[in-house]
Amino acid sequence: MPPSHAPTANGVVAPPAAPVAAPAAARSAPAKALDRMGLDSPLALALHLPMRYEDETQLTPLGALRTGDTAQVEAVSVDCRVELRPRRQLVVRLQDEAGDELVLRFVNFYPSHQKTLAVGQRLRVRGEVRGGFFGREMVHPTFKAVVPGAALASELTPVYPAGAQLPQVYLRKAVAGALTRAPLDEVLPAGTVPPGLPSLRDALNFLHHPPASASLAALQDHTHPAWQRLKFEELLAQQLSQMQSRRERALLFAPVMQALPEGLRPKLLAALPFGLTAAQARVCDEIAADLAQPRPMHRLLQGDVGSGKTVVAALSAAVAMDAGWQCALMAPTEILAEQHFAKLVSWLEPLGVTVAWLTGSRKGKQRREMLARVASGEARLVVGTHAVIQEDVEFARLGLAIVDEQHRFGVAQRLALRRKLTPEAAGGQALEPHLLMMTATPIPRTLAMTYFADLEVSTIDELPPGRTPIVTKVFADSRRDEVIARIADEVAKGRQVYWVCPLIEESESEGDGRGKPLSELSNATATHEQLSNALPGQAVGLLHGRLAPTDKAAVMGQFSRGEMAVLVATTVIEVGVDVPNASLMVIEDAERFGLAQLHQLRGRVGRGQVASVCVLLYGSPLSDSGKQRLKAMAETNDGFEISRRDLDIRGPGEFMGARQSGDALLRFADLAEDAPLLARAREMAPRLLDRHPAAARAQVARWLGNKAEFLKA
Repeated sequence: MPPSHAPTANGVVAPPAAPVAAPAAARSAPAKALDRMGLDSPLALALHLPMRYEDETQLTPLGALRTGDTAQVEAVSVDCRVELRPRRQLVVRLQDEAGDELVLRFVNFYPSHQKTLAVGQRLRVRGEVRGGFFGREMVHPTFKAVVPGAALASELTPVYPAGAQLPQVYLRKAVAGALTRAPLDEVLPAGTVPPGLPSLRDALNFLHHPPASASLAALQDHTHPAWQRLKFEELLAQQLSQMQSRRERALLFAPVMQALPEGLRPKLLAALPFGLTAAQARVCDEIAADLAQPRPMHRLLQGDVGSGKTVVAALSAAVAMDAGWQCALMAPTEILAEQHFAKLVSWLEPLGVTVAWLTGSRKGKQRREMLARVASGEARLVVGTHAVIQEDVEFARLGLAIVDEQHRFGVAQRLALRRKLTPEAAGGQALEPHLLMMTATPIPRTLAMTYFADLEVSTIDELPPGRTPIVTKVFADSRRDEVIARIADEVAKGRQVYWVCPLIEESESEGDGRGKPLSELSNATATHEQLSNALPGQAVGLLHGRLAPTDKAAVMGQFSRGEMAVLVATTVIEVGVDVPNASLMVIEDAERFGLAQLHQLRGRVGRGQVASVCVLLYGSPLSDSGKQRLKAMAETNDGFEISRRDLDIRGPGEFMGARQSGDALLRFADLAEDAPLLARAREMAPRLLDRHPAAARAQVARWLGNKAEFLKA
């Protein structure tokens, strides 16, 4: 392996100049495939690790082969022919010096295969041994022609994740070349890395080219010291980025907002038709304390479905408005934004507060009037979708930005909302608005501490009184008729029902990406027709993402007012929809939904005094992870327990990737398994920032690059 290079005096090695790319027309298909996978630099290739290894360091005699083994053999081709029955295939018979034989079978083959496998050729072949009609055989093994006595590989052969048009041989050569060019010199000062771990360069060389003596188990379960070094590097970069983000924010200034004892907040509290829970009161105080500081608040408010985050947002907005500042509340969908708007108007307009409404569907004169109210400051609270951050929206004095279901907005959108407070609006000062982000998907504490190290986290950990527990039942799809009969009973009692389907219509795509063709999946249009026929005289509505915004609003309005008995919908109703009279939720193909999504959908019922039921219909066969998800749903209504189980089933990378950026922020480390490395990274991060800032910057740039922005917004 190449030796590690010594760091420079400040511990930082300047990266080499980027290679000049070949003209697009001259680039080969494999080179273009590398680009599509993001493997466009030596460092990216060096960090593209094998998913498994093949042992090509030894040969197995043909007579020692056992069915089910994966083995490498060497023998001479004694027969090579194309057979036409039962189907066209290339059949090769090998024989070794002991006279033992092995058949190779190729259904897909080219003339070049026949040439390499011709009679008399000495071949080295690797594949899985099967029991065939004519003895042992391998189907589509790897092979190459060799001369007698050709040297065997001295190290395990890496097998990389690869896309179409990217052969393993090409990728191996690309990675091997990248390892010699990538900037892998040590940037961390002595004493930073846990004792006993190799240098980064040595760790990567080992993982790409492990010797034959290496423990395959330690490589596959990522416990080898080389893996530990990579995990530590990644966790350290993440902690550095978040701590630096917090420090940078501490240097910024924000409007100071003091809660007034006779102001809007106490008036709103007195006017509410309900009292706050202890948890709501606690988080309101936490937010008010932040708003009273001259530093920008950067707080995540998390609470289970129905825990009452909207009223906390309203009380926080009241503090901002009392201090003479505007507040913006941004939601990911028009349905959710409209529900927020309706609640806030009912609470605040009687107290003299003008609430503006901005969405993509609001056009023309209505939109111009709203924009004028926002720009003049007449509208003290602005509610809407991404339309709130469009360029033509100017705030008079934006002091507090609230982002609901924040994981559904990109970083650029959240940053754009923060930039709506201009120096002119702040009296010539460079101020940042306070930022409150809300999520109804609780995040386990371990993840919150790691992924949101630069955030303060407030948690509403109790539900308002009077909520009836939701009973969850799991049925096979074969019991669909029983479920429809139950719907008829609920509707006869004056109750309302949701029926959620995962797809709109069968022509949407070729499949659901998990091996189930759409012809087997239910869809909203077909189910709407079936339920309409089964419930004569009852209004059955249809709501899906392709409807125009005005049509969605009309359907949702009918259901909310009780004019519609059953609503067939796709997951556009996942968050925020609040119809207390809805007592039954049916989720079809429930095994196709994520656990957090199932919990969000279930939360659409049980919002009133009526006992509610959630029915999960599943199709067969049911995968192990599907069984785990449905079992968790049947056993608990607690969002935090659901979240914990979701983490166990999916792992931290996928868990957070879906919620935060759409891209997992950790590639190598596992928060559940690597707690000691995480603790070390947390300990070392402030030391590096204080004593070795250049090394800290180099570490973040190497590991996160532009992903560092995900940790700052």
